[in-house]
Amino acid sequence: MAQHENLIAYCGIYCGDCHGFSGKIPDLARDLRKELRASRYDKFAGFISTFSFGKDFKEYEECYKVLGAMVKFRCRKGCRNGGGSPFCKIRICAQKKEIEGCWLCDEFESCKKRVLGSSPRRRAHQES
Repeated sequence: MAQHENLIAYCGIYCGDCHGFSGKIPDLARDLRKELRASRYDKFAGFISTFSFGKDFKEYEECYKVLGAMVKFRCRKGCRNGGGSPFCKIRICAQKKEIEGCWLCDEFESCKKRVLGSSPRRRAHQES
């Protein structure tokens, strides 16, 4: 399997296009959290949320928490190289059947493990 093909997940998604693999979104979320802390934005959000026009800021803490989860969503390896969830049903199934990906499975069209439609996965595999 060629180097770039090694980034095609068992489900057919190309890991190289994933925000978790590239790290762009996690890095931006990390930088935004840092800036929010430096400017003490939680104090501003608490204050402005007391006004009718600032009611959306009442959810600031939840937003900050989501940014933290985005920082942690990073996968530098791809699932074929030990990245991704070790509990991924698609990976476990493909490895058990000794196939490169679910698109090669006889049960592909009716499979309940699929998380996306069949077309994007087949295109990702065929284009790489």
